[in-house]
This record gives sequence, C-alpha cells and structure tokens, in this order.
Amino acid sequence: MERSRLSRIAPEIPVSDIKRATDFYQQKLGFRLAVEMLDRAYAIVERDDVAIHLFEDRAQNHSRIGIHIFTEGLDDLYAEFHTRGAQFTQEIALKPWGNRDFRLTDNSGNELKFTESSSHA
Repeated sequence: MERSRLSRIAPEIPVSDIKRATDFYQQKLGFRLAVEMLDRAYAIVERDDVAIHLFEDRAQNHSRIGIHIFTEGLDDLYAEFHTRGAQFTQEIALKPWGNRDFRLTDNSGNELKFTESSSHA
C-alpha cells in the first residue's frame, strides 16, 4: 500500500485590494503573478515552490493571518527584500527554538515570517 504524502501548501489569504496586493507581492517580494481573476477578485502569486492565493475581502469579514515560509539563504533573501523596499516588522532574529527569521506585513496587514531552520543557519 502506498503511503500518502503531503507535498505543498498554498494558503489563501485575505487582502483589501487584489490589484494592490499582487503589485506588492511582485514588486516587494519577487513573486510572479501565476493567475489573476479580477472579475472574481482572486489571484495566485508564486515564487519557487511557494504559492499564495489572494482573495479580496473589502468587507473585512476575515481576520488577517500569519504564515511561516521556510527558506534557505535567509540573509540573502532579507537583503533582496530590503533592496526591493520591503518594510520589516522584525529584523533577522534567532528564536528560542533555534530557527532564525525575519518578519514583515503585506499591504493588507497579513504577517509573513520568513524562517530558516537551525540546520541551515
């Protein structure tokens, strides 16, 4: 019997304006626009093996969320985002559990935590 395996996650997160959100993810974080359905106020942005689904929530019926995105080369990623003009809510920090991360919020208030496992630091 084959063992089931989870292979990827693609969180769906609320944004206040779909166009502004896709611009932010492309310009500040280097994602590419994979799918855009403006008539449905929905888009998918991707970078490497990470996909983030964005849906417009102008009525603010959904709470803002936080996601961890695990990476290698955290220092280089931080430098890239800094060059792109991203505003950080936390600089690179070593966490008590051993991982290093930095944090920022997108232009809708969702928190993105870019994390490097202690085995890669």
